[in-house]
Amino acid sequence: MSPFIMRVQCVLSHHQVITDAGRDTSVKKGGFENIQKHRLLYFAKIKSCSGKDKRTSLAAASSSSSSMSKTETETLHMAGGTHQLNGGAMAERSTVEDVFDDSYREKEGPKPPMMMVWRNVILMSLLHVGALYGLILLPYASFSTLVWTAVCYLFSGLGVTAGVHRLWSHRSYKASFPLRVFLALANSMAFQNDIYDWARDHRVHHKHSETDADPHNATRGFFFAHIGWLLVRKHPDVIEKGKKLELTDLKADKVVMFQRRHYKLSVVILCFLVPMLVPWYFWGESLAVAYFVPGLLRYALMLNATWLVNSAAHIWGNRPYDKTINPRENPLVAFTAIGEGFHNYHHTFPFDYSTSEFGCKLNLTTAFIDLMCFLGLATDCKRVSKDMIAARIKRTGDGNYKSG
Repeated sequence: MSPFIMRVQCVLSHHQVITDAGRDTSVKKGGFENIQKHRLLYFAKIKSCSGKDKRTSLAAASSSSSSMSKTETETLHMAGGTHQLNGGAMAERSTVEDVFDDSYREKEGPKPPMMMVWRNVILMSLLHVGALYGLILLPYASFSTLVWTAVCYLFSGLGVTAGVHRLWSHRSYKASFPLRVFLALANSMAFQNDIYDWARDHRVHHKHSETDADPHNATRGFFFAHIGWLLVRKHPDVIEKGKKLELTDLKADKVVMFQRRHYKLSVVILCFLVPMLVPWYFWGESLAVAYFVPGLLRYALMLNATWLVNSAAHIWGNRPYDKTINPRENPLVAFTAIGEGFHNYHHTFPFDYSTSEFGCKLNLTTAFIDLMCFLGLATDCKRVSKDMIAARIKRTGDGNYKSG
């Protein structure tokens, strides 16, 4: 029997478990029955049959089984590394480090005790006291300072949303060197850990969402998912799973590693000095207002907007794409986090550059990336086909889908 026929038979032998998982809408992720993971396991079975011609084997298996729909076949190709892009182009294989892993099992027995990080408790308390004082000073700020505050908010926000989240964590599009430098500078102004650490923890969050290995596990309550996770030591499973990620793409990115080496200095300059000194030097704003309004108040607002994605968008809202997972569609979070509140969609299709099927609606980050594509600074934006979205809504949605 030829090696090709043997590979096709191996694929077909594992086909039934995948189609059954695709039809079952009653399973819960907590019971380790994640549908998308079954598809990735399906691809792993193909890989185990032969190290060559994986795509050929997958295509042969898909075409030989009439029980698979066109959408299911597309989804399997997505897991196997042939995802559809804008304009129908094909791109390199996407990471599986941001796809939920249902093989993880929480350890039995008592949970490890929470250990407070008192330095973070003190610093976060001082920051929010300073932000409250910034609110008191807000009426005394000039119009130019208020505009500058908004500019700093958007700039630092893009460093998180378009930068460390959609580009470096999920690789949902490709950015040129100048754009990567711009986003790295913006990320330093956001001051939410360097790109390498942030992306690593975010991939762990997607891979082990709502488990002990999730850095901000929302099943531990709103406060923990919002800010509490930063005030205590990481759960040992978070550290363990983070060490197992390859992260070779981040290590190979010179911009990422340069920012990591000089992160503390870049934070001092971009998060605190630049927001304060620009209004003081250029239009004579008082140092107190310049420090507390575009400095601390802006920084605290951006932090809480990002944290709401981890907390509110995992607790409140509809689940039109996948009712078996916690993340929700939350328009308020989408507004404050410039597009990151369409969270049920994002956890269902983490590779989509827009994190939403509705384009630029409540999604300034998508508008920014689209502009960068127009200017030739970004390319290969990955998107989910309408057929795939419709099939997923029908199969696993909660029935609250709204088209726009």
